[in-house]
Amino acid sequence: MIKILVVDDEADICEILKFNLENCGYAVDTVASGDEALALPLESYSLFIFDVMMDGMSGFSLAAKVRRLDGCSSTPVIFITAKTGENDVLTGFNLGADDYICKPFRISEVLARVKAVLRRNAAAEKAPASGNDLSFGELVLNVEAKRAYIAGVDAALTKKEFEVLLMLLGKPGRVFSREEILARVWPDDVNVLERSIDVNMARMRKKLGVYANNLVSRSGYGYCFVSETKE
Repeated sequence: MIKILVVDDEADICEILKFNLENCGYAVDTVASGDEALALPLESYSLFIFDVMMDGMSGFSLAAKVRRLDGCSSTPVIFITAKTGENDVLTGFNLGADDYICKPFRISEVLARVKAVLRRNAAAEKAPASGNDLSFGELVLNVEAKRAYIAGVDAALTKKEFEVLLMLLGKPGRVFSREEILARVWPDDVNVLERSIDVNMARMRKKLGVYANNLVSRSGYGYCFVSETKE
C-alpha cells in the first residue's frame, strides 16, 4: 500500500487530508512538526505533503533536510500552503517540489494532484532501462536506478533534476525549449512557471561540479548539454 506523510501544524487540515486520502486507498500518517517528521522512517513513504508556514521548522527547511536523507532524495514532495507569491512558488520548486497547492484548497484538487504525482513517479520507476547507462566522461546516469554519479559519487539529484538531465544528455547539443522541458518533465503541473526551469538548472549546475559548464542556456531558445565548453 502506498504510504503518504502529511506534515501540518493545523490539526483540522491533517484530519481532512488523512480522511480523504485514506478513502482513496492510501495509508496516511500525520504529524504537526518537522522535528516529528524527521524522527520517522521517512524512506518508507511514497509521497510527502508539507505545509510551509509551521511553528519552528518550516516546510521548506524540512524538505531541504529530507532531500539529503538516504532513500528520500527522489521521493515526491507536494507543498500545501497559504504562501502564494511567485518567489514562494519558485522556492518550493527550487527545493525539488513536484507540486505546489495553495490554501484554501478544494479536496478534489488535492486528490487529483496526489494521484498525478504518484502516477508520474511510478511510471518513471517502471520505465525500462535502455540497456546502457548514459555517460559523459565521469558523469554517469544510471537509467535503471534513476541516479547520477560523478566519478562514482552520487550527485544527489532530485527526481525532476534527473529527468531533465536525462533528456539533455540523451541528445547532446540538441536545444530543448523551456516549454518542451515543462511539457516532458512537468506534464500535469499547470502552476509550474517557465522561470522555475531556470531555477532548477541553476541548482543542478551546483551539483554537477566540473560538468556544470556543459549544461548551457541558449538565449531565447532554451537549454542543452554540450560536449565542449569554453574555458
